[in-house]
Amino acid sequence: MSSKGDKPTSKSEAKSDGKPGVDAAAVRELAQLLKETGLTEIEIEHNGARIRVSRGGGAVAAAPVAAPAAAAPVPAAAPSSGPPAGAVPSPMVGTAYLSPEPGKPAFISVGKTVKEGDTLFIVEAMKTMNAITAPRGGTVTEINVTDGTPVEFGQILCVIA
Repeated sequence: MSSKGDKPTSKSEAKSDGKPGVDAAAVRELAQLLKETGLTEIEIEHNGARIRVSRGGGAVAAAPVAAPAAAAPVPAAAPSSGPPAGAVPSPMVGTAYLSPEPGKPAFISVGKTVKEGDTLFIVEAMKTMNAITAPRGGTVTEINVTDGTPVEFGQILCVIA
C-alpha cells in the first residue's frame, strides 16, 4: 500500500467492487511459511481480508472480515465422509500416552472390551494429565496413536465398535 493510503498497490486491493480479493503471492508466502515451520494451519487478517492456509486436505479461504464466511466446496477425494463410527477423537492438543506411567501396561489394546467411562488414554496438555474416557462401551478395533506421540484437536485416537 502506498504511503498516502489512497492508491491500491496489490491485486487484492485493486478489485473494482471494493471487496478484497485473493492475493496469490500472499497465499504462496503463507504456504511456504507452513512448510518451513511445520505448522498445519495459519490465518492472517490484513486490510479487511482474512486468508487461511492449511495443509492436509484443508481449503484455502479468503473472506471479508465483516461478512460471514461462505462454505467452500470440499473435493470428494475419499469415499468416506467423516470419522468411522465409534471413533474417539482427541478433545485437545497434547501428547498421548497409552499407559498410566512408563513401564505399566497400556489402558487398552486392540480386541479389548471397554465400558463407558473406562480410561483409554492420557493426553498431556500444558503439564496437565487429562484422562480420555470411553464415550460408550464396546470392543477396541483400532488404536491410531503410539505412546508419547503428539496429537491434535479432533484427531482420531481409537475406534470402539
